[in-house]
Amino acid sequence: MLNLIGRVAVVTGGCSGIGKAIAELFAAHGAYVHILDVDRADSTQVLDRIAECGGKAWFYPCDVSIKTSVAETIERILQQGSIDILVNNAGVSHVGSLENTSEDDLDRIFQINVKGVYNCLHSCIRAMKGNGKGVILNMASVVASAALSDRFAYAMSKGAIVAMTYSVAKDYLAYNIRCNCISPARVHTSFVDNYLSKNYPGQEELMFQQLSKAQPIGRMAEPKEIAALALFLCSDAAAFITGTDYPIDGGFLRLNG
Repeated sequence: MLNLIGRVAVVTGGCSGIGKAIAELFAAHGAYVHILDVDRADSTQVLDRIAECGGKAWFYPCDVSIKTSVAETIERILQQGSIDILVNNAGVSHVGSLENTSEDDLDRIFQINVKGVYNCLHSCIRAMKGNGKGVILNMASVVASAALSDRFAYAMSKGAIVAMTYSVAKDYLAYNIRCNCISPARVHTSFVDNYLSKNYPGQEELMFQQLSKAQPIGRMAEPKEIAALALFLCSDAAAFITGTDYPIDGGFLRLNG
């Protein structure tokens, strides 16, 4: 029931981190994966890796914050057939409290993390309605449900993702379209490594251990672990699940303190 054989999946932000892990795992389980990303540099590596494992994937340069870019890209994909799965993974992070979050910072986070998801939903939903089925998975965060210092704009955007998930799940029940979201805690991606090297030069290893121990389970998640939950939620094994926010957080929400 976990196979995605013959399913067409769109994965945004699929050239790095969690999105890359999702694209590779979906392809390994039989999906035809269409990757949307602004980062062309890593696209060849991802496509080659998927091809080496016998999977099928295509890359489209696309800025999810630009509605016309998304609409044109989704139309290109739909010209080849249907879209069965949409994974809204593309997003950016931001570190800062209310006082040191500028208007430009806030606008940038909103345009990519919130409007970007809206743009993709808006471009795909009619096709899914026409098919009488579909699966949507949005990438939220534990900061949508729990206070974390210096995450004002990021938390705002991820709270919006959870709310949109509930709304879409409710509005499209009659069309057999399921919509859920995943809320990871800290995941070891290049963002973490870049953040540490920029802000704690020479202390990267020490700070990495401190961030890891902030999870009750004692470590950060790996992208492949988030991808495994995404695979389950987008497969027929989760056919009875919709309108749910799934924490995958090493105990962060319930076991801290």
